[in-house]
Amino acid sequence: MKVLLSTVLVMIAGICMAQIETPAPSPSSTVKQVVGLTEVTIDYSRPGVKGRTIFAEDGLVPFGKIWRTGANAVTKIEFSDDVTINGQELGGGAYAILTVPGENSWDVNFYTYDSRSFGSYTEKTPDLSVTAAVSKLPMPMESFTISVHDLSNDGATLNFAWENTWVSLDLGVEVDERVMANIETVLAGPTGNDYFAAASYYHTAGKDLNQALKWINKATDVDEPRFWQVRRKALILADLGKKEEAIAAAELSLQLAEKAGNDDYVRMNKKSIEEWKSM
Repeated sequence: MKVLLSTVLVMIAGICMAQIETPAPSPSSTVKQVVGLTEVTIDYSRPGVKGRTIFAEDGLVPFGKIWRTGANAVTKIEFSDDVTINGQELGGGAYAILTVPGENSWDVNFYTYDSRSFGSYTEKTPDLSVTAAVSKLPMPMESFTISVHDLSNDGATLNFAWENTWVSLDLGVEVDERVMANIETVLAGPTGNDYFAAASYYHTAGKDLNQALKWINKATDVDEPRFWQVRRKALILADLGKKEEAIAAAELSLQLAEKAGNDDYVRMNKKSIEEWKSM
C-alpha cells in the first residue's frame, strides 16, 4: 500500500510540474545585419494587429505616449562600432529603443542598455533622441517589424513598420578610415610579430633553421626588441651550432626579461647560458 501511495504521489507531482507549451502572443525576434564593417544586432518582440487600432489617439499605442517599441521587454539594439543616426553620433554598444509615436512623426530615443524593464528608462535622459517622419504603408503590416534595409558601404536604413505606419532612420557607419588603415597596414608588409610567428613555426617544426634565423632577425633587429622574441633567436642560434651568438642573444633576452619583471624568462635564459657555456 505504501509503495502504491508513493507511486501515485510521484505521478501527481509530475502532472503538477508539467507545463503546456503554447505559441507566444508576441514572438521574439533577432535581426543580425552587417552594415559596412559594423555588426548590428536587434532583439525585440513582434506583437500583431489582431484587428485592433494600433497608432491613434485612442489606439493600442496612443499618440504622444512613450512606447517600449515592441512587446514584453524593451527593444535592444547593439552596434559593434560607433555609428550615426540621422547624422547624429552614437557610440558603439548596446541600447534600449523607446519611441514616442505621433501622427506625423516619431521621437526615437536610444538609452544605454541596462535592463529589459521598460520602466527603468522612462525617467532617464536618452543618450540620443532623433525625430523621424511617418509614412503610410501601401498595405497593412500585421506583425510589428524592425528591419535594416537599403544597405551600402557606409550606411543603411533602420526601419519600424506596423499596421499602416512606416518610420525610417538613416544609419551611418565608418568604413573609409578603417579600410584605408587596413590597406596601409597590409601593404606595408609583415610586422615583427609576423616574422616572429614564422620563425617560431620553422624552429619548432624542424624546418629550415637558416630561414628561421633570417625571420627572427627581422623581428628582433629593432630599437626595442621583445625578450621572448630574442629568446627564440637564442634557441635558433643554439640549434644551428652558433653557441657564442646564442649566448649573446640569451644574455640580451635575460636583461630585457629582468627589466620587464618576467622571472620565468630570467630563469630560462640563465639556465641556457650556463648550459651553452659548459659545452
